[in-house]
Amino acid sequence: MPRYLISFEKGAMDHIPEEDFPEVGKASRAVCQEAKDAGVFRFGGGLSYDDGDVEHAVVGTDGLVTDGPDPESKELIGGVLIVDVPTREEALNWAAKIATACRCPQDVRKFMYDPDPIE
Repeated sequence: MPRYLISFEKGAMDHIPEEDFPEVGKASRAVCQEAKDAGVFRFGGGLSYDDGDVEHAVVGTDGLVTDGPDPESKELIGGVLIVDVPTREEALNWAAKIATACRCPQDVRKFMYDPDPIE
């Protein structure tokens, strides 16, 4: 079954008042639980950018580590949900649910087909 990455950009939730974040967290966890109950949830979570000990780094093909995002990249991911669903339409439905919960638009991308997936 195809897997889809549902994600949003860092900063997409900046418009949400700080006092609303507990409600947003509760709503997004409810969607993840719904996906688990439906048997389509594979992974989900937000990415930390201001945790002090969590720093963004890029590791080159030569092993060189550079702090911060790749200068060529224009976006950083703020959070992800991976679902295993039979159709793009179903992935879009889950994206709509998480968009409502997180109060921000979601990007939906299908993973490449892997004939021998690592489980």
